[in-house]
Amino acid sequence: MGAAGGGDGQEFAETWWGRAWLDALESTALDTARLARGRDYASGGHVGRITVAPGRISAPVTGSRPYPYRAELRLRPFTDEAWEAFLDGVAARPAHLASLLGRTLPRALAERQDEVGVRLLPGPGDLVPRCSCPDRGHPCKHAAALCFQAARLLDADPFVLLLMRGRGERELLDDLSRRNATHSAHSERAARATLPGVPARAALQVRDRPPLPPPLPVPAHPGRPLVLPTADDPAIDPAAIELLAADAAARARACLADAQAVPVPPGEASTEAASPFPARTLWEDAIRLVAGAHPTSGLTASTREIYRGVAEATDRPVSDVARAVAAWRQGGPEGLRLLEATWDPPAGDFDRARSALSAADLPSLRPRHNHLTDADRGIQLRFGRDGRWYPYESDPGTEDWWPTGRADADPVGALTPLLATE
Repeated sequence: MGAAGGGDGQEFAETWWGRAWLDALESTALDTARLARGRDYASGGHVGRITVAPGRISAPVTGSRPYPYRAELRLRPFTDEAWEAFLDGVAARPAHLASLLGRTLPRALAERQDEVGVRLLPGPGDLVPRCSCPDRGHPCKHAAALCFQAARLLDADPFVLLLMRGRGERELLDDLSRRNATHSAHSERAARATLPGVPARAALQVRDRPPLPPPLPVPAHPGRPLVLPTADDPAIDPAAIELLAADAAARARACLADAQAVPVPPGEASTEAASPFPARTLWEDAIRLVAGAHPTSGLTASTREIYRGVAEATDRPVSDVARAVAAWRQGGPEGLRLLEATWDPPAGDFDRARSALSAADLPSLRPRHNHLTDADRGIQLRFGRDGRWYPYESDPGTEDWWPTGRADADPVGALTPLLATE
């Protein structure tokens, strides 16, 4: 890696093919200063949503001006003849196919130009940068930033490179499955011709079977979906598909967690009832989807777009969507219910909470329904039907309450973080 690649390139590319991608552009760069500036842009989050399509990869890149430029890297797709040679070579080697399924690019497969005349990775001069900015550098800093950020995509999923060469993952895997089945059938016929026969009595004889292995542990977190290319069909929304894919992964993990009695965080499906898929209103399910698909992201451009879509579909203000997402992340369905409705708890834990706060030398909060409030300080606790306390805060003297932090079974534990931020 050159100097623009960030030392050994580990910041943007951990795999050998990711580093080879960066080498392809750096080897023909005419200005290392522009590469260094592009690296800084990529590190600073200046690269927007990346779109991958056959022959190109593009994204909006924000520079020193307030509006983004459109940067693009072009790579010549394979011809049909080149694809035939490439796919036949992969199908004939099950290890190569297994590596691709594991999101790993075998070096022997990617650099097999001498064998079948096809080289998957770009070489020097194969990546052609384009940008809408007036800078005529080769590449400009915006295209360089896109190249660095794209290396991270390639690290996670080498099928991005195959899509740039002209074919998508689903199409490739279907084709490879057919070719692999054909190769396997030929191999099995050849093997059967040399194997001795087995008597039916021996084949059907009852034998003790070893016990099944224990199930694999439930993953700590559901997986994240791949970034999808922008669809030509306006009826297909890649962001919505990614959202649904993330939700399906979270629900699948919740089912496994229920089956193996593994605790899951509040708000996941298995905390509600025997079924991880209870009936919900359109509003509840929309908030669940958004909160679960982006559990840690801030208010980015993509989340704003999702919030606007949910607001339009549910006929609610965008601020209501953002507040409801915060409530769901705070306590799942019960957190959302507490945001929108009050209730009158029976005597017991709610009444004892004020004494507990006073004993801990914390501010006295005024009770109303299931709320304990100090409007002058802008702090509030809401008592849920699940016996937990949900912290809220607002600007002092206003009633614009927002869920803040996690619910806690102890009112002292719920209130203390709010006082620490004053």
